[in-house]
Parts: sequence; C-alpha cells; structure tokens
Amino acid sequence: MTLTAFGAAATAGPATGNHGGGPDELHGMLDHVTIRPTGTALVGRQAELAGLREAFKRARDDEPTTVLVGGEAGVGKTRLVEEFRRYAEGEGARVLVGHCLQLGEEGLPFAPFAAILREVLRRDGRTPFEGHEPEFARMLPELGPAAPAAEANRGYLFDLVGALFAAQAAERPLVLVVEDLHWADRSTRDLIGFFVRAARSARVLLVCTYRTDELHRGHPLRSFLAELDRARGVERIQVDRLDRDDTAAVLAGLLGAEPGQRAVDTIYERAQGNPFFVEELAAAGDPVPCADIPASLRDLLLARVDRLPEGAQPILRIAAAGGIRLSHDLLAQVAGVPDTQLEMAVRAAVAAQLIVADADGGYEFRHALVREAVHDDLLPGEHARLHARYAAAIEADPALVAPGRAPAEIAHHWHAAHDHPRALVASRVAAQAAAARYAHAEQASLLDRVLDLWEQVPDAGQRLGIDHLALLEETLNASYQSGDHMRALSLARAALADVDQDAEPLRAAMLHERRGKLLTHLGKSDGADDMRKAYALATREGVPRDLDHANLLGDIAYALSKVDRVEGARIAAEAQRAADLLGDASAQVRAHLTLGRVCLRDLSAEDGMPELRKAEAMARDQGDLLGLVRARVNISDALFELGQYEESAAVAAAGSADAQRIGVSRSNGAYLRSNQAEALVALGRWDEADAVLAESARFDPPGSLGLHWIEVRAGLWLARGQAGAARLTDRALAFLARPYTDPQMRLPLRALRIEAALAAGEVDTAVRAARDGLSDSALDSNPRYGWPVVAAAARVLAVGGGVLRDEITRTVGGLECRYPQEVACKAEVAAALADTPAAWEAAVEARRADGQPYPLARDLLATAQAAASAGDRARVATACEEAGAIAANLDARPLREAVATLARRVGLRGAVGAGPDVLTAREREVLRLVAQGLSNSRIGSALFLSPKTVSVHVSRIIAKLEVANRIEAAAVAHRLGLLD
Repeated sequence: MTLTAFGAAATAGPATGNHGGGPDELHGMLDHVTIRPTGTALVGRQAELAGLREAFKRARDDEPTTVLVGGEAGVGKTRLVEEFRRYAEGEGARVLVGHCLQLGEEGLPFAPFAAILREVLRRDGRTPFEGHEPEFARMLPELGPAAPAAEANRGYLFDLVGALFAAQAAERPLVLVVEDLHWADRSTRDLIGFFVRAARSARVLLVCTYRTDELHRGHPLRSFLAELDRARGVERIQVDRLDRDDTAAVLAGLLGAEPGQRAVDTIYERAQGNPFFVEELAAAGDPVPCADIPASLRDLLLARVDRLPEGAQPILRIAAAGGIRLSHDLLAQVAGVPDTQLEMAVRAAVAAQLIVADADGGYEFRHALVREAVHDDLLPGEHARLHARYAAAIEADPALVAPGRAPAEIAHHWHAAHDHPRALVASRVAAQAAAARYAHAEQASLLDRVLDLWEQVPDAGQRLGIDHLALLEETLNASYQSGDHMRALSLARAALADVDQDAEPLRAAMLHERRGKLLTHLGKSDGADDMRKAYALATREGVPRDLDHANLLGDIAYALSKVDRVEGARIAAEAQRAADLLGDASAQVRAHLTLGRVCLRDLSAEDGMPELRKAEAMARDQGDLLGLVRARVNISDALFELGQYEESAAVAAAGSADAQRIGVSRSNGAYLRSNQAEALVALGRWDEADAVLAESARFDPPGSLGLHWIEVRAGLWLARGQAGAARLTDRALAFLARPYTDPQMRLPLRALRIEAALAAGEVDTAVRAARDGLSDSALDSNPRYGWPVVAAAARVLAVGGGVLRDEITRTVGGLECRYPQEVACKAEVAAALADTPAAWEAAVEARRADGQPYPLARDLLATAQAAASAGDRARVATACEEAGAIAANLDARPLREAVATLARRVGLRGAVGAGPDVLTAREREVLRLVAQGLSNSRIGSALFLSPKTVSVHVSRIIAKLEVANRIEAAAVAHRLGLLD
C-alpha cells in the first residue's frame, strides 16, 4: 500500500419468610460478639478460585493466559484474588500487584504498571532495568532522566516492559494483578492490550479486576473488554452476589459463632448478597435503621466513621480528599496538626479497619467505597478547601507523591477545588507531561478540560501563553495522535470557525487540509471540497512561499489526484516549481514523486526507485525520521510492484521500527506493517505475516488507515480456512459500502469479495462480485490492483461462471501489463479462458517467475484438473504432488483438501503429499506415540511437551494425512512407512 510520496451481575433476591427482630435484635446480638472482619474463609467462590488455579496451571505450562475478573463494587473480587495469590505464591510463583487510580477523567498514565515495576525495583534493584533506564524512567522517574521523545516511544517502551516480565517469568512463574481496571487510563489499557495480543510471554498470568457497575454505556472499558474477548487465551470470571446460605457462612466466619436465622435474614435482605455489605453491616454493629435497603454503602460506612474518636474523623475526611492512597508526609502537610495528634487519629482509623498502612509508609483506604463515602460527605466549602490544600502542597513539594504523579495530581486537585485559573494551567502542564509519555489520549482529555475552562477564566490566553485557536490546534493534534478521529474532526471544525481566513490564510489552509484528511479517513467524504478551499487559501497573494507552503501544495495534490488526476497533477506541478524555487532538495524529491508516481502515473516503479532511494538517503542524512518513514512506505510498495518481495519486506520492517521510534505506529506505521505482511504473504512466510498483522490489530489504526491490514489478514485466513475468516472478511468488505474508499484500497476488496464467495461455494454471489469488480471505473488506471481482480473473476469460470467470459475478455484487452505479478495474472486469465493443460502450464511458469507459492499451487491444481479432463494421469499426479506439498507447507487447508479430492477422484493412491517429508521430525515423534495408543498427556510427558502443544501437533498430523481421527492417522502412517 502506497502513501503520498511523503506524506451487570444477577442480583439475588431477599430471603422469604418471617424476618422478625430486625435491626434492634441484630444490634443486640452483635454487641456481644467479637467481630473479625479480616482473614475469614473464602465463601461461595470455589468455582471462581478453581478457574484462577486452572488458568495458573496453563500459564505455568507455557500457555499465555489472561483472566478478567468482573463484578460489582464490594462483591469480593479483591478477596478472591488475595486467596488466589496465596495459592500461587505457595506454588512458587512471584505475584506483583498494581492498582489503577481514580484521578478524575484523566487518570494517571501507566499507574498499575509503575507500581509493579517499582516493586521489582524494590526487590531486585536496578539490575532488571540496566541498559534501558532512560526508557523505563518514563514510568519510574527514580531511575533517572527520561529519554527524549525523539529517541524512545510508547511501542518501544511496551516491548521493554514485556521483555522484563518475560525475564522475570523465566526464573519462576509470574502473576501480574491489575486491580480496578475500570479506572484505567488509555495508556494502561493499551499496555494490557499489548501483553494480551502481542507480548504473550510464557509462564505469565495476567489477572485484571474491574467493577461491572461502573461500566456505563459510554465507558471506554466496555469496548476494550470486547476486544480482549476476541484474543486467544483470554477468559472472564464473573463474581456474582452470594446466596442466603453463603451469606450465613460469611456471618459465621465474622462472628465466630453460628448466627441466628433472623439475623441472617435481616443482613441478607439489607446486603443483597454483597460480601462487603455483609461485612460492613456486621462490623458496624448497628445497621442504618431504615426501612429500605440502602442503594449504596454511604450511610453504612459513615455510621462506622461516626464511631471514630472525635479527633480522628476530620483526619479521615482530609485523607479521603487525597485519594485512595497517600503518603504520610502528604497527609501531615495537608492536615497541619501535631504529629502526635495525627498518629492517634490514624491509629484509630486503622483499628476501625477503615484504612491500612502500606509498605511504603503511607496509608490506603481498605476499600475504595470507604473513601468515596467519606469524600462525598464533605461539605462543599470543605471539599474545595481540602483539594486546594492538596494541590498547593504537591506544587510546593512534588516528592510528596510517587515519582511522575505530581502533574496529574495537581491538575486533579485544582479542578476538584473549583479553582478554575489554577486548574486551567495545571491541566495543560499535565497534558504536556502525558504527551512526553506518549499518553496521547490522556493529553487530549486534559486539553479538553482546558478548553472547557477557557470561557471561565477571562485571561486564559495570557495565563497559558497561547490563543484559543492554538489550543484548539494542540487538542486537535493530540486527538488525532490518540486515534480519536471523530473528536479531531469536531476540533478541526471549531478551529476553522475560530480562524480569520483573511488574516491567516495559510493557517486556515492547513486546517482545511487536515479536515479533508479526517473526512477521508472516516469515510465521510472524499475531502475534495476542503482540499480545494485549502488550495485557494494557500495560493492567495501575500501567502509566504516557504517550505510549509510547498509541502502543503504537495499534500493537496496527492489528495485531489484521488478525485481528479488532472487537477492533482496541475497542483503537483506547482508544488514542484515551488520546491525548485526554494532549492530544498527534500521538497523537490517529494514534489517530483507526487507528480510522477501519484498524479501522472508516468513515473513507473522502476523509474521512480532512484528518486525514492534518493529521498530515503536525504531523510536519513538530515535526521528526518518522519521523512525516512514516509520514504520507506513508498519504497516497500514499489519493490512489491516490481516483484522484489524479500526486499519489500525488509524495507517495510526497517521503516516500521523507525515509526515506533517517533510514535507514528498508528498512522504511517500502519502502512509499513501491512506492506511487510503483504510481502511476507507473497513469499509464503504466512506465520510471520500473521504475526505482523496481529501487531497491526494491537495498534488498531483508525478508519481507513486500518483497512489494508484487515484486507490482507482476511485473505490469509480465507486461504488457510481459519476460524474467524468470515468475520474478518465482513469487516473488510464493509468498506465497500463507503462511497469514498480509495481505488488502491477498493480494488483489493473487490478481489477479496470474489475469493470469499468462492470459498463459501456461493457461485451466484461470486458472479455478482466479479461483475462489480470488472466494472469498477478504477480498474484500467490501476493495473497493479486491477489484475488480481480480473484473475479472481476468471477463477469463477471454473465453478459455473461462464457468463463472465465476454466481460473478462473485454477487460483484459484494455489493461496494461508490465510487472511479474501482472504478467502472471494475465497468463492465469488466459489459461482460465482456454482451460487446456498447455495454457495452464504457461500460467504455472509465469507464476514461477513471479515467485509467489500460493498462486503457483492454485495454478498447479488447475493444471491437474485440466489434465484429468484430458485423461493425462501422469500430469495430474505430478501437479497434485507439487501443489499438495506447497499447500501443506503453507497450511492452506482448503487448497490441500481440493488437491486431495482431485487425487482421490482420479484414483491416485495414498494421501497427496504424504510422502516421507510430509511430517516434521517432531510430528513423526508424536505420531509414533499416537500409533502406540498413548494419550496427549502421556505423549507430553514422554516428549516434555504440554498437552495443549501435543493437541496442536495431532491436529496438524490429521490434517496433513487427510484422515478423520487418531486411529486412521496411525493406520496411514503404517501403510506409508512413515514410522520406519
């Protein structure tokens, strides 16, 4: 693919029957019993605990596993995980725990992983981080200065974190626990997504907990969880409310005695099976005397707070304003009371099980709901005053909070204090800190807050040192980088309404160009109107003819060439003249390539390669990494067109690494990864290609930027007959319904639609899809993408699509043919029209010259079919043998089955391709033990493999030998001498 030349849980019902007694009886009963709210036995969670243990065993056996533990607040998720933690540690595992923090909308980037890495640092020292301290310092500032943004990026940081955990797991199994995922920031979610989809380290179990009752319809975690559900090795455990019997068991553990039935009924009715509610009701001793069950724990928790000594209650309220956890020094600074008074107050709160002391010498609320209830009970003035004191304290001494947390904490507290001027400035500072960590979503969220505060602060521009338009542009860019293109589009519209187009035409032109791109990426329009407005503004008299101006003309030319090539070429020529006048070599090369390769199409891939290489060298010499990335997008694409697939894959891989370094993996990097995967598919290195495509899925490029990888992977999965191929194909083909899909993206979709119909055996659908493809207006002007469409249409002829013959013949006559893939497609179309062994042999030779194994195997099968019709059994056998071997090597199961079916039809003996080399050495070892009647687990023990791995080997053996089960596999192996 080319680029511009550089451009909710079920609720248990209350118990029935006579409740009697009520709160007074319960109060009297509990007054005479010692309450032990901690360390009680785990009740009613046997199935959930067993699920976690099984997940641990799979992880220990080298199967990467992720468990998502969901349930409403207070239902016992943390208690379950604590029990499992004891089990895992008893099994020799290392358990590391991190919590997501509630800091308003913006959250704190990477908070749980920073805590986990800090625990590694505390236990193991700096050794695990040696050599990469500047990169890890983005999460752990105590390691030293962080790497500049130009030298490290989020993707590279993710790789380093994954490698560190893999190294930890190499010594002993590793369990990573991320608590309160519902408060996770975008960066934390992205890092978790990386571990689940890409890192997949062996002997690592990732456990994440989240509140289901927090997930409102617009909550970002909803879609994130849905994405994780599609990944292999991910399972959910839902922690539901307890029934009445389990509630009674919990009370028995808390009270140390069997509770009376009426007391159980009362607490069960009030708690509705929520273990934390049960615990709090029992510990409070005097549940709130109200007729109805409370909707939340607020009154219950405050009843416990009211029992604290009078001097402790204000300190607890102060602590609640600081967050769920805070340091002793920060609490002391904000409280402003003598140390003795503070310690007595804290000791009372600890004794009441409201807060606990943590390992760092700070304090943590025992449950987030405790803190929330106390915080929500603050008077309005008290609320604002306390948050202002926290903000001022952290501003004066950032060391009062964990390293790296200060900007986000300060912004949160000033905003909660309703100090709009300070919140304005602090939020922008925090946004800049988030940008330095490549946490663009958090940056955009904070800048949105700044925009909200702008109208409430009269001198906002003076305080920030920028005007409103500049803030809109900054927020637009952050939203664009974070992949929120809809928000970016709204911001672009707002910025255009804000800009004075007469006073600043070039600035307005750039905004129109950006809006045009966004509209195109989102499939809302072709962007032409905005591009033409941008051109009109950029060419006004008095607009500086500088480098920005020349490059803008080139971008406009590229975009308009997709709509009107003549108009695009005219503007590209202007861009080239502007670059020549400036004498800027980089701009000259960029403009020349835009004109020749994109607009006029008179600069072939061959002729344009020296210019592309020149652009690459210039960008490298000038340290222009973005220019280097853009050059490699185009070079890898041109190399593919030339049939130089190895070189194309190598250039794209190098460019992808550069894209990671500068944080553009979701934009230009998306093209590079899909170009690399496309070349790997052509080379027959399908497993490598799928791994690259999985990485693209992890980055999830927005809009049309993600189309190419989806289309390539859909085609690959169809060829392999892989589960999920239909879903992925439907996702790709949905882009055909968009009226503004670029031809170089639309034409491969035409071919994919035909292939999908053929794979499903839907001849009528295939005929319609072929006709749509053959009538596409972009076919003649895009031979690189047009020939595969015609070849796919020609394959419909063999299954009853004879009505297409004339249309195919007419189309072939007007389609240019120059490069190896195009020549091979033309030969295949000619063979399909003639359908003779000789014609198909010519197509096979053209495919050999192109070098792509899968199309070669397909044409070999067609050769065998034509030979079978002609009665030439020898030629059938030869072609089937080679096609079957290629299909087996690629694991292209539908093709291999088709070869085997033909072989059986003509009476060829034995499984096609089932000679001595059909099985790998490991598969022969497994088959030998299968023939002895051993189970998967016994085979695993004998060969030191996990049962899961053995199962995969057995499945592949059965597929390769074309048998139905293990018994038939053993029989075929004996008959063919594969076990000798």
